[in-house]
Order: sequence, then structure tokens, then C-alpha cells
Amino acid sequence: MKFERCAIPDVILCKPNIFGDDRGYFMETFRQDKLNEFLGFDVDFCQDNESKSNFGVLRGLHFQNHPYTQSKLVRVMQGKVLDVALDMRKGSPHFGKSVKVELSGENKWQLFIPKGFAHGFVVLSEHATFAYKCDNYYMASHDSGIFFNDPNLNIDWKLSTDAILLSDKDKKQPLFKDSQFFDYYKNLY
Repeated sequence: MKFERCAIPDVILCKPNIFGDDRGYFMETFRQDKLNEFLGFDVDFCQDNESKSNFGVLRGLHFQNHPYTQSKLVRVMQGKVLDVALDMRKGSPHFGKSVKVELSGENKWQLFIPKGFAHGFVVLSEHATFAYKCDNYYMASHDSGIFFNDPNLNIDWKLSTDAILLSDKDKKQPLFKDSQFFDYYKNLY
């Protein structure tokens, strides 16, 4: 597995080594020891989630508030999505900025999104199967989000607004300026 820092250096792109031949392929999808070594601290994942979505479905931007903040390791098993991580850490040099990466079943890349970020994705293929690991359990009482199309965030989702399909919950998310933020200087781990 190769690890690369993104434009916001705390967001990590993980590229697996894929060994293929005429029978198919093999790859390691996760090595906790290697990820922790690269990060320089331990992340212990405790919950795996999976969703299947149709073209244009946008899930996000989601996060959980303290003390149930979550890091995520996300990947696409089938299809293609535009994945977005938004820095919510007040005091960060990247506060309010985002990282966007196309993840697909073809490239098999993964994205590590640390605590203090909101996360979302939009499906760019006919269907997509999306899977992710979390280092804290889902807690509905601490679930929160940001409106995906907040004009102050200037996120290009690669689809027209008319093509995007949202849940009722995501249609009602607050703007970034009205959200709760994380403290960049406080260790979230």
C-alpha cells in the first residue's frame, strides 16, 4: 500500500498494490499497522459500513460531534464517486477548504479522512457500492452535517444541481457558517 498526502495534508490517499493475472487480482485492502505507521498515531477502527447508491445520489456532508467524532477510511467497491473531505477544524490553515478525489472500483483507491472533517460523496456512475471503516460508533444523537451546496464552500460536485438526489435529512442541513466546529489545536485522538 502506498500513502500520499493530499492538498490538505491530514487527508491521506491510499493506493493498494494490485497483483493481477488472467485469473483476476489480489490486493490487501487494509493494513492497520502500515496506516498507523504512516499517520504517526494509532487509529483503531471499530465499525464497517456499506451503501449502494444510484447515479446522482449525494450523501453528505456528514460528521459526528464530540465525543463521538469519527475518522473514516473510505473506498468504492463498484462504480465511481467523487469523494469530498471538508476541513471543519477552526484554526486550521485549511479551515473551510476541501479535498476532492475520484474513487472507483477500477482504481481501488481509498481515502483516510481524519476526525475534524465533514465527509460526503456523489455517485458519478450508474450505481456505486461504497464501503468505509469508522474509528467510533455511529451515534444518532451526535450526527450532524453541512449543506452540500453552500455557496461559501464552492465545492464543484461535477454534476448539475438538477442531477443531484438528496435525502430529506441532507436537504435540511445547515450552512457551514452555522455549524459546530472542531478545535484544530485540541488533539481529537
